[in-house]
Amino acid sequence: MTRDLYFGDNLNVLRESIADESVDLIYLDPPFNSKRDYNLLFRSPTGHESDAQITAFEDTWHWGEQAEREYNELLHQPNTDVAELIRAFRSFLHENDVMAYLVMMANRLLELHRVLKPTGSLYLHCDPTASHYLKIVLDAVFGKENFRSEISWKRSSAHSDAKQGRKIYGNIRDVVFFYTKGKEWTWNWIHTPYDEGYVSSFYRHIEKSTNRLYRIGDLTAAKPGGDTEFEWPVKRPMEGKWEADLTHEFLNPQNKWQYKTVRPYKGRYWAFSRSNLEQFARDGRLIHSSSGIPQYKRYLDEMPGVPLQNSWDDISPASGKEYLGYPTQKPLALLERIIAASSNEGDVVLDPFCGCGTAVHAAEKLKRGWIGIDITHLAISLIEKRLKDAFPNIAFDVHGTPKDLAGAQDLAARDKYQFQWWACALVNAQPYQGRKKGADSGIDGLIFFQDDNRGAKKIVVSVKGGENVNVSMVRDLKGVLEREKAALGLFVTMAPPTKPMLTEAAAAGLYHSASYNENWPRIQVLTVEGLLAGSERPTFKSVNFSLGFKQAKRETSAHRGNVEMDLEE
Repeated sequence: MTRDLYFGDNLNVLRESIADESVDLIYLDPPFNSKRDYNLLFRSPTGHESDAQITAFEDTWHWGEQAEREYNELLHQPNTDVAELIRAFRSFLHENDVMAYLVMMANRLLELHRVLKPTGSLYLHCDPTASHYLKIVLDAVFGKENFRSEISWKRSSAHSDAKQGRKIYGNIRDVVFFYTKGKEWTWNWIHTPYDEGYVSSFYRHIEKSTNRLYRIGDLTAAKPGGDTEFEWPVKRPMEGKWEADLTHEFLNPQNKWQYKTVRPYKGRYWAFSRSNLEQFARDGRLIHSSSGIPQYKRYLDEMPGVPLQNSWDDISPASGKEYLGYPTQKPLALLERIIAASSNEGDVVLDPFCGCGTAVHAAEKLKRGWIGIDITHLAISLIEKRLKDAFPNIAFDVHGTPKDLAGAQDLAARDKYQFQWWACALVNAQPYQGRKKGADSGIDGLIFFQDDNRGAKKIVVSVKGGENVNVSMVRDLKGVLEREKAALGLFVTMAPPTKPMLTEAAAAGLYHSASYNENWPRIQVLTVEGLLAGSERPTFKSVNFSLGFKQAKRETSAHRGNVEMDLEE
């Protein structure tokens, strides 16, 4: 089964790695161009500094060289409707952030349309910031005739902005656009439970022998069709209740029962054939009115519920144990609903902005294949950990992250911070940048571990991606350990350490673990090449040797029927 996670720009990944018409369902939750920086929350143990935040991504695109280049691509690609639309947008919006955002989205939606199977569907999740523009872009890419629904998801309860002087309606919903590639598409009806008012109004009868709730259904119709004018025999006991008499065994004047036959009321006809009514009677499904006309019992416990409509107010935002700290995390139930409705087991689900991996988590849980793409290594690290926590024996491929020294060097040259975040993941450390990039005070990552009953201990990680490393850097790390009152320090270096560096590290002494009765070097020098090859690893033990993300719940059951979950607490 397809299980692929890609680190990189989704436009490049789609063009280079995803084949035409290979995906059954696409869900995307792109940043909304709300001019916000989204901070990813890392939790610290009690007694340590307050929770650290790091910018997970910036959701604003600015008009510049890349936007101009992608705009030019759109003008020369085969879909002339998109080309004309983007040209009109630029004439109206000019060169600004909104225009850059729409250019970026149009280019990627064209690629998503290409990789989608003819029977496939696409769900685009957005908020009112840009939904009106994105709807027009989707019409141009997929064809307005392939628009199926605009789903409204109530993501929060009422806001109290009025107390702060806000003079607009509270915004509590997101929009999800549902498009298909063609006229025929994969579809499975989803049902939701009846509300209490409906049940109490319509399922008012209780069957004494079983305690089952039921409602009465008419067995007649306004227009004739087929065998619809037969007489239906009924028998009446002395207390006046009419019952069906199918066999006519009791047509005996000496019997205590009274008999007659009935037809539908004037202007009405039987809606079912005689054989169907006889089967209903054998199944105990008939109940008779005072006139003897049979009616049908519809049991509440046999009804599937209400067919799902396009207003979803029954799914709450990710919270509590489900919330992993990712800024735009969507609830698992939301993605399970979409995947269950528009794909089948074994199908492939693609999320090109996979963030913390809710879509791929839901796809795995529902026995679908999946492809996830994200441009930050923070997201890739979180998804890897989330999947391994939830599905301990899962095997999947990660593409685009460094697999050898040359790959690590390339990443470091392209993006210093992505390299640092990736290197922290090599030692299972949470990245640390304080409130903004660069404000690390000599700290690139943190690990917290429990050694004894005196509370959590801190390990400081320093990452060096350059070719020139020297003894003063190790000396600086020693000073950070003293300042932070950290137990250990990990010095992760791209370049091989010099002999004076190793001597300085050894001079920092040993940390004695009371729990394990072992001595560990206080400063440990580790190379990227050795960590990748598995020949080097940090020297210490801890049950909490992990990234700073919260742990995802372990899945204990797969999808059954609708979209309900059974999770291990």
